[in-house]
Amino acid sequence: MEHPYLFFVKLFELIGLGHFAHEYPHVVYSWAVMVLLIIVGALGAKHISMIPGKVQNVFEMIISGLEEFTVSMAGEEGRRFFPFVATIFLYIFFANLAGLVPGCFSPTADLNTTLSCAIPVFFFTHYVGIKMHGVHYIKHFLGPVWWMIPIILPIEIIGHLARVLSLSFRLFGNIMGKELVLGILFMLAGAFFAPLPIMALGVFVSFVQAFIFYLLAVMYFTLAMDEAH
Repeated sequence: MEHPYLFFVKLFELIGLGHFAHEYPHVVYSWAVMVLLIIVGALGAKHISMIPGKVQNVFEMIISGLEEFTVSMAGEEGRRFFPFVATIFLYIFFANLAGLVPGCFSPTADLNTTLSCAIPVFFFTHYVGIKMHGVHYIKHFLGPVWWMIPIILPIEIIGHLARVLSLSFRLFGNIMGKELVLGILFMLAGAFFAPLPIMALGVFVSFVQAFIFYLLAVMYFTLAMDEAH
């Protein structure tokens, strides 16, 4: 289903990049979300003080809440990868919400975008494991006894690769479903405000899907940090 009007696609047409924008709207709106996050972050960090204002309070509440939750799951070592998972959470959350804005499109409703989030999590998981255990990280893939290695090793490799599919397809499927339902309701009964309840539900779905992605990423990093048994 193609959106009838996408603001940033039209904007790209004006500067002669219409073909690219029509071909890759998820890239255009990924850039838009990134620019928005940079601007919001810059504004939030512009006037930091010991007595926080309203904007600083909101930012501190979000960041400290995420940090405390990460530490409660992964321990103090979780602070090392907290900036990574917090960035992923905020990006996915705002990307999910983008589709609720008229003239905008959720980049996470495209599988390429969700894969681009899942693949760094996959590689960073093993980076954390190697950083913590060095060469002994290989024990995570070998099983408890040496004679089970031919069985356990392929299963572990497939299981770790399946994490990429799990992260990307779950997020893509849910956000694409939201986009489709909203699009159909707007076409059938947009004049009667029928999409409004689904849009309210869409905010909840956007948060839940971003949080699930973040939660699974933290769990994978925590498992990589644990000692192999």
